[in-house]
Amino acid sequence: MAEYHLSGTPPVPLTLRRSARARRISLRISSLDGRVTLTLPKGLPERAALAFAEEKADWIRANLEKHPDAVDAVFGAVLPVDGQDRVIELAAGRRIQLEAGRIAVPGPNPGRPLQRYLKELARNRLAEASDFYAARLGKSYNRLTLRDTRSRWGSCTADGGLMYSWRLILAPPSVLRYVAAHEVAHLQEMNHSQAFWDTVERIHGRWQDQRTWLRENGTSLHRYRFGE
Repeated sequence: MAEYHLSGTPPVPLTLRRSARARRISLRISSLDGRVTLTLPKGLPERAALAFAEEKADWIRANLEKHPDAVDAVFGAVLPVDGQDRVIELAAGRRIQLEAGRIAVPGPNPGRPLQRYLKELARNRLAEASDFYAARLGKSYNRLTLRDTRSRWGSCTADGGLMYSWRLILAPPSVLRYVAAHEVAHLQEMNHSQAFWDTVERIHGRWQDQRTWLRENGTSLHRYRFGE
C-alpha cells in the first residue's frame, strides 16, 4: 500500500490500495483510528484516486473532526483503567503501581511496559470472569487468548476457545464481565437466538446497559496508543 496526503492544513494521510475486485474508487474512514483509505481498481492511475479524494476533501475533514483524537501513552496522559481515568506518572520504583487516579510506570518510556501490564491484568480479570460464568453454565472452555481486535470484543469457537480484546480492561468492570458472559454463553448456544440471550441473562443478569455502553463508547478504547 502506498501513502499520500490530502492537501490543506493539517495534511490528511491517505492510504491507497488496489483490489482486483474493485470496479470503482471507494473511500473509507475507519471509525477506530480515523485512517482514510482509498481502494481503486487495478490499472486505474493513482492520480485519479487522489483527484477523487480532493473532491471529497470537505466531507473527509468534516468526518475526521467527529473522530476522537488519538492519545499516546506518555507521562502526563490520562488513560482509563477499569473505566476510571488515571494519570500516567513516573514510578519511583521498578514496578507499575495502579492507584486511584494514577498509574505509575517506571521510565523512561511508559508505552510498552504499560501495555504489557494491561494485557496481563486483562487476562487475569477475563479468566476470572470466564471461570465464574462457565461454572454457572455448567460448561468448560478449552483456552483463553487475547488480541487487539478491531471488529469484535470477543469470540467463541466451536471447540470451546474464548478470545477477548485486551482493551476491555480500559472499560468499566461490569462491561468486561458482560463480554465474558456473552462469550461463555456461546459454549451452549453458538448463535444469537432468543435462547442465547436467555442464557446470557441467566448466568449474568441484565446485560442491556453494558451492551449499550460498548456501542456508545467502545470505539474510544481504540484511541489509546502504546508505541506499537
